[in-house]
Amino acid sequence: MRKLLWFLPFFVFLGMGVVLYKQLGTNPEYMPSALIGKPVPDFTLVSLQTNRVEDQSSLPKQAYLINFWATWCPTCEMEHAYLRELAQQGVPIVGIDYKDDSNKAQQWLATKGNPYQLVVTDELGKFGLDMGVTGAPETFVVNSKGIIVYRHQGDLNSTVWQEMKGYLK
Repeated sequence: MRKLLWFLPFFVFLGMGVVLYKQLGTNPEYMPSALIGKPVPDFTLVSLQTNRVEDQSSLPKQAYLINFWATWCPTCEMEHAYLRELAQQGVPIVGIDYKDDSNKAQQWLATKGNPYQLVVTDELGKFGLDMGVTGAPETFVVNSKGIIVYRHQGDLNSTVWQEMKGYLK
């Protein structure tokens, strides 16, 4: 039994090596979403532009992006110009102003431009919680049937878009 204890560090080291080897080549930033393959959760949120209550019926009928953003988020500011480019190319984007002050958000969009077809406020973060959002920015691709098919955490840029646009069908 004592001789077996001498080999214990070797087996621990071997086990750790197997675990680390299995992780080689995987994206360390990838976090799967439990919502992939499921419809967008039900919501009733207030429009930032009109103060009307919006729900699923307000969402685009074709494939679109849902982008969670906020004025307090420096990365959101970095991605905003690229979102405007996508909107100019005809990509429909729904903006969710996430845990933010509505007045600041309105001023921000007036100053920087509004790439969104619809902007709703999620001041308490409940819809973000339902979507599994861990922070802003976060972007989801929703297909024409209303099913979430892709999730990206972090800024949306040209490199990310090359992978993401294939899901926008």
